[in-house]
Amino acid sequence: MIEILATLSASAAAGMRIGIPLLIIGLLHGSNLWSEVPILSHISSPVLLGCLTSWSLVELLASKKLWGQRLVQLVQLLLSPLVGAIMGLAVAEATAAPDWLIALIGGLLALVLQLVQIGWFYRLRGLPLWAVFLQDTLCIALVLFAFGAPRQGGLIALILLWFAVRSAKQWYDWYWKKS
Repeated sequence: MIEILATLSASAAAGMRIGIPLLIIGLLHGSNLWSEVPILSHISSPVLLGCLTSWSLVELLASKKLWGQRLVQLVQLLLSPLVGAIMGLAVAEATAAPDWLIALIGGLLALVLQLVQIGWFYRLRGLPLWAVFLQDTLCIALVLFAFGAPRQGGLIALILLWFAVRSAKQWYDWYWKKS
């Protein structure tokens, strides 16, 4: 059960940002970097480190402006299910559940959180700066919780999923009031 909570925590982080969680996972593995991470273990570590560092800087800096949020969200929408699956598999190494199920759960959670983020972006006509800083902080915390405190990280991920469901209901009600 702990591995499932850790998977949810890591996948939720991938639903907010894609470069930062992968970069942190690699750095937490020490000198091995991404040698135990599925898919990423086949890519050269210096190349991967350079790409993830560059994209993490783009995520951190460009997401503070409206045009940057649009660019980052487009890339994140396309890649968040894949990164969520990778993060889930990287964290849940000793789980009895099949790898495809862990990857599916991780990818879907990341996609759902990314879709909610995009929904709020368009509903609010851009995310406020405080919300972007909260996303960055929460993303880093969820990755660290996935390794150090999976129960708390999993609980935060479930709260985020509850928030996603509540947001969808709110948008549904708002849509029918306008019609």
